[in-house]
Amino acid sequence: MKKESAMSESILKVPPGLQTWFVVHFAADMLFAIPLLFFPEVIMPWFGWQQVDPITSRLVGAALLGIGGESLLSRNASPEVFKALLSLKIIWAVSAIVGISLGIAAGGPLLAWIFLAIFGIFLMVWIYYHYQINRD
Repeated sequence: MKKESAMSESILKVPPGLQTWFVVHFAADMLFAIPLLFFPEVIMPWFGWQQVDPITSRLVGAALLGIGGESLLSRNASPEVFKALLSLKIIWAVSAIVGISLGIAAGGPLLAWIFLAIFGIFLMVWIYYHYQINRD
């Protein structure tokens, strides 16, 4: 019985470094979320977008604020919460990569490649930790 309990404890352990990545994710999201939410017409041209839809830009800012904010709030959560959030972050990153890739294919600005790379890096991190937290 003790052996079984010890095994399930090791399985449900949050890997070291994952909390740090949640804080890094919060900082990265806030770096873009706040300007997009409050100043999209000023910020978006800096990134190469000539036509700016302020509502869509603000929606992206709100999504980044919500997902990044939850990263900070949940950095000390249980392994079960980390598992759920990692699934959410993987879905978000894959969806963002698909959307950005379609935008690039349609002639989006060159700086969209930077956003693609950022989401790609986070996707690799989230998949790595998803594997770590779910391994047997």
